[in-house]
Amino acid sequence: MAAQLRVPPLTFAQKLALTFRFARRGRGFWFSVAIDLIWPFLALFTRLGWRGGEHLPEGGCLLAVNHLSYADPIVDTAFVLAQGRVPRYLAKAELWHMPVIRWVLAGGKHIPVQRGGAAAVDAYRNAVEAVGRGECVVFYPESTYTRDPDGWPMPGMNGLARVALRSGRPVIPVAHWGNQQLLPPKSNRPQLRPRPEVRVLAGPPVDLSRFAGAPLTRKNLDAATAEIMAAVTALLGELRGEQPPTR
Repeated sequence: MAAQLRVPPLTFAQKLALTFRFARRGRGFWFSVAIDLIWPFLALFTRLGWRGGEHLPEGGCLLAVNHLSYADPIVDTAFVLAQGRVPRYLAKAELWHMPVIRWVLAGGKHIPVQRGGAAAVDAYRNAVEAVGRGECVVFYPESTYTRDPDGWPMPGMNGLARVALRSGRPVIPVAHWGNQQLLPPKSNRPQLRPRPEVRVLAGPPVDLSRFAGAPLTRKNLDAATAEIMAAVTALLGELRGEQPPTR
């Protein structure tokens, strides 16, 4: 059993200060509206805390995050905004056809992903262009929330590795825990009693230097993905105070 890493919850004063300090430039009108409506809910009804924000660089970067529930982007948006960055997400293209949600996604410059076929390549090309402009692009490499019964990350898809190796931008591993208590998988009703403890931990960039200049073969992409997911899983083990399973 690993020694549990203490990530204390933010105080009320810290949450209040963040309300006025969150990065605002480049959020777009409707994404800003969504943030301003949801943040007070998150601040009031969760015991939220994070560490490791200093690992997010100023320029273009990629965040690799484990996927626990549909609450993940809400928590991750708060974490990224608190570091002075505005997150851009990859999201399934069908969401761009939904009222209101499509305005939030388009206004926030998020990236639509067409599942399957040649159109899926466009999402990765757009992600490369986004980090090239200096954006902070968030990936959930598992593609869906984990189906592991104990909540550990599943093997990742290699799209993130493709973007990282093509762009040369750093990959920051991020783990969170407690989102599944706030909004359980397959549920659309948040669980607010008792107030869920939600924690986020970011680590230093994943060392992918051995892949620099290497061809983007399936073997290399899968190997880079495995290293990224190993870093995310190790951070989750620290958060949980547990030894991750050996796969």
